[in-house]
Amino acid sequence: MIKGIGVDIIEVERVEKLGLRSPRFLERIFSPGEIAYCSKKANKFQHFAARFAAKEAFFKALGRRIPWKEVELVNLTSGKPTLKLKGKGRQVFKRAHVSVAHLAECAVAVVILEA
Repeated sequence: MIKGIGVDIIEVERVEKLGLRSPRFLERIFSPGEIAYCSKKANKFQHFAARFAAKEAFFKALGRRIPWKEVELVNLTSGKPTLKLKGKGRQVFKRAHVSVAHLAECAVAVVILEA
């Protein structure tokens, strides 16, 4: 049974400006693994934006906020994105499905939670 659906879109430029202005922004929002993954990419802020959108979409599907770092977007070896949840985030549903996409200008994510 579907417990929640969330979608979010964000401008890459907005995440880039925040990240360049304050590196603490990146440390506050993203896990060390997410920062390492994105930092290796040529267009790293597209990847940061996709992860930001995935977290926001998760919060919308959940219906409340939890700490940012309790939600981590990771890629399986196949490349498929998945949510890795810690603490309260994983206690309220059985499964989380996520899809992300990004262009030079924007990133979008959809999350579906199953009970």
